Amino acid sequence: MSRVSRRTVVPLLLVLVVVAGIGLYLFQPWKAFTDTTVNEALPTASAPEGKDGPQMKGNAGMKGNAGMKGGDPSMTSTRPKNLAEGRFVTHEHDTSGTARTVRLADGGQVLRLEDLKTSEGPDVRVYLSTRSGDAAKAGLDDGAAVLGKLKGNLGNQNYTVPAGTDLSKFRSVVIWCERFSVSFGAADLAAPVSG
Repeated sequence: MSRVSRRTVVPLLLVLVVVAGIGLYLFQPWKAFTDTTVNEALPTASAPEGKDGPQMKGNAGMKGNAGMKGGDPSMTSTRPKNLAEGRFVTHEHDTSGTARTVRLADGGQVLRLEDLKTSEGPDVRVYLSTRSGDAAKAGLDDGAAVLGKLKGNLGNQNYTVPAGTDLSKFRSVVIWCERFSVSFGAADLAAPVSG
């Protein structure tokens, strides 16, 4: 039997450590065992333009009465209006919940995810797609618009739709993993049913 020299073992171990580190970075396997819950309320107004960084959870940064007549938000005559909504269907990971686009009282638009349940993953983002939810399983189209990183894999969350975006051009909302180019799930958007 031949003995393995230290000159062979040490470089081999270093290569294994580097490969293991890259694998952990890419796959982030611990996310299969963790959950992030977000419970944001529907905002009453758009986030201020020019605000740097991600929006805080809840209505943080949106309180106060600056610019409102009377200073009482309940005094405004307009309420948020549902523009479109749909239920999530599963693609690569079990996904459920509701997506809806909402026009706020000040004219701003948000995408709201309600009762979302999906998996955590590396680099998961929320997209508006011009494709149907079923077609989005095969990939995003050139006209897809990213709204941001998924804030949490469970709960209720809001994503500001950039000013000037024509929501009527989008057919679905897609939870998309950038790292592996797969859809976790999608929701086809349709006009809400009046009841």
